[in-house]
Amino acid sequence: MEQTNKSRVTYFIVKGISDVLELQVPIFLLVLLIYLTTLAANMTILLLVCLDRHLHTPMYFFLGNLSVLDISCSTISLHKALITFISGDKAVSVFSCITQIFLFLSFTCDELLILTAMSYDRFVAICNPLRYHVVMNHKICFLLACVCWVWGFIDILPCVLEISSFTCYTSLEINHFFCDLVPLMKLSCDDTSILELYVIIEGVFIATFTPFLLTFVSYVFIIGTILRIQSSTGRRKAFYTCSSHLTIVILLYATLTYQYFRPPSFVTLESNKLLSLFNTAAVPMLNPLIYSLKNKDVISALKRNFSCFKTKSKR
Repeated sequence: MEQTNKSRVTYFIVKGISDVLELQVPIFLLVLLIYLTTLAANMTILLLVCLDRHLHTPMYFFLGNLSVLDISCSTISLHKALITFISGDKAVSVFSCITQIFLFLSFTCDELLILTAMSYDRFVAICNPLRYHVVMNHKICFLLACVCWVWGFIDILPCVLEISSFTCYTSLEINHFFCDLVPLMKLSCDDTSILELYVIIEGVFIATFTPFLLTFVSYVFIIGTILRIQSSTGRRKAFYTCSSHLTIVILLYATLTYQYFRPPSFVTLESNKLLSLFNTAAVPMLNPLIYSLKNKDVISALKRNFSCFKTKSKR
């Protein structure tokens, strides 16, 4: 295909989830349902964390941050697919495309870092419970959250600046349902070796593997401490306090590993789109549901606030 000079490029065409005409309406309804469920579930968690004094603890402070990130990731990645179905307009400006890549990758990196901070919180709570309120005070929690948010954006910035320097593309059509890094790299006719090296070193080993390693080490100590507890009731109670977080960590890292670390012979653009759809739509929807279904504190807070709302509405 003829190369397209970037000086003449003002937009890209986002291909979408599927080209099959008969699937357009079912896919739109499914994505819309998942997105609305994600918004409702995460907003509920966020409101409970803000309004219920019983949830004003470090663990739920980080959970509130995670809910904000889940809403942000879903909105950034799914809004184009939903708007395209309604308007029929698949075009997106170059600036908007690069901005979408920057925000999506930053929010994803932030989410991994917040999950790491949550694992440290569980480590202190179980392995050093007598000093928990001293170590995980409000100032430390706020500082940890700020570092996670700022570092996620700083970490992705060099990658986005390199993308902005691309001078030409082999096509204007992005075979995805939103602007993502890999599909856009495949379209570039420039030398992408520097960007690929940066993605491997910074994206894989620092932004992904380092949070995973810190989380893994935290849980090694957590599990070791739990196994040393004498009573079975104490072991169950200790494991219960981190079971929701552990479930989310396993779910997220399992999907990321399967999506990005499969052998090239098993990778197709269509399968990658489906995995991206699961990561950007289903996982943010499942996170608050996992915490709601597996956490007695959240369920109790939901009942208290719902009862309070019913009482006020009757008045």
